[in-house]
Amino acid sequence: MGADKTYSSADVAKHNTEEDCWLIISPPGATTPNVYNVTKYLDEHPGGAEVLLDAAGMDATDQFEDIGHSGDARKELAKYVIGELKITEEEKKKMEEEKLAREAAAKAGGGMGPIIAILVVLLAVAGYFITQQ
Repeated sequence: MGADKTYSSADVAKHNTEEDCWLIISPPGATTPNVYNVTKYLDEHPGGAEVLLDAAGMDATDQFEDIGHSGDARKELAKYVIGELKITEEEKKKMEEEKLAREAAAKAGGGMGPIIAILVVLLAVAGYFITQQ
């Protein structure tokens, strides 16, 4: 990490403009999210400044991970670390619950949905042929 400083969520929330843009992102495997000052990177971001500004002052972990950033993008992000997020026990519990919910949703993604859809189509086709006789 680039700095030994810690920031609260309230501290980070104050930095939510084009002139002062901070993000919270929790790297994979990290126990504590990092705080990044990406103000100087806004004009260089391949997805445009607006993407970063939409998450300014907030936790952008989901947005960052959902895009599927490359290893090079992660190295670039590391240049902007200014500290870690200071997390209360209540915030830790909430973050863990959100993480578990995301993991459960991801695991449930495929599930029985496609099988049920195929069965419905087969029943509809069978019903059609039965009524035609």
